[in-house]
Amino acid sequence: MVRRFALALTCGAALAAAPDARADCRLALVLALDISSSVDNAEDRLQREGLAAALTSPEIVEAILALPEQPVALAVYEWSGRYQQDLLVDWTMLDTRDDVVEVAGRIARSIRSYADYPTAIGYSLGYAAGLFESGPDCLYSTLDVSGDGRNNEGFGPDLAYENFPLAEVTVNGLTIGGEKDGLSDYYRENVIKGPGAFVEEALDFDDFERAMRKKLLRELEVRAVGSLPRDAATGDG
Repeated sequence: MVRRFALALTCGAALAAAPDARADCRLALVLALDISSSVDNAEDRLQREGLAAALTSPEIVEAILALPEQPVALAVYEWSGRYQQDLLVDWTMLDTRDDVVEVAGRIARSIRSYADYPTAIGYSLGYAAGLFESGPDCLYSTLDVSGDGRNNEGFGPDLAYENFPLAEVTVNGLTIGGEKDGLSDYYRENVIKGPGAFVEEALDFDDFERAMRKKLLRELEVRAVGSLPRDAATGDG
């Protein structure tokens, strides 16, 4: 089942290219919002409005636009059960403040597609792999998985990483509920991956905007090696 699902998502797509300093964008950023049954409608609204507010905060807009010649590409989706993933924002190049504001408005106005499904993190990662396959060729690729619970349906993150082309993607987490039930430790041990990957904690959904803003600032930092050829940056060649 895992491999069949992997093939269904990635069939016909080439493997993601390694970072290249000649790419048209510096970061391909995918944000994944949890809409599983443990998230009620009020909490879902806080999540969407919190993300929109975080994206349009002055410090985040400044960070997004820090390198005009190498913009950030953004995609956003919601996720819950095995087959309950829906795209909220398809790949959009954030070249100007107006681009950021427009995307944030779409997120704030969006309405959840599902409310009664469990938490299938592995399938969410598979969906993200398909997004990166169809996305722009950027220097770096980062996936943010926000959630308030552990995987409780279908295969877990470990099998997702074995079966989907996510080797070049850094995966960070934003846990909602702080250290409740060891969720942040679960994310650290099972969900995040890649150099510098981290977990940001929101105490609750009211704290989501603050946590998202803090996480985005860290992810949008301009990397010193970003303007160097890959072999020069790594010392190879």
